[in-house]
Amino acid sequence: MRIGILTVSDSCTRGEREDTSGALIRSWSDARGAECVTHSVVPDDRVEIARVLSAWSDGGTMDVVLTTGGTGLTVRDVTPEATRAVLEREAPGVAEEIRRVGSRNTPFASLSRGLVGTRGSTLIVNLPGSEAGVRDGLGVLDGIIDHAVELITGEATGHGGDA
Repeated sequence: MRIGILTVSDSCTRGEREDTSGALIRSWSDARGAECVTHSVVPDDRVEIARVLSAWSDGGTMDVVLTTGGTGLTVRDVTPEATRAVLEREAPGVAEEIRRVGSRNTPFASLSRGLVGTRGSTLIVNLPGSEAGVRDGLGVLDGIIDHAVELITGEATGHGGDA
């Protein structure tokens, strides 16, 4: 599995804060034996986020793009809007499950507006910016990501039949 990590954060872009959430995703990716194709940091800018998501998805070099940050309620949190602009198909059940699982640890998980969906043969997942939110989201993905990528890329799914 080839993964791209996109951290969306004004303060990380300016060097005022360390990208601990992106590092957590990288550790998870490495532990799964996935190939981290790229890891970039961009500011909370809708056009820039959409540009990167499109380029990474359309390039055919990534199966999954995981974003972290910019999913909350502040005026600068525009990751969901940028993601929606590039998605071809949404997978709302995955985003809902990430929020549901996160709500076990904090009531603030329900404030995340993160999206999940596909563009071409790439799965795009918006995770929160907090380490705890990322950890919860990755826990959800652990159980489904391999199968999701198989479905998106058209690999054998083990379903049998024509389903």
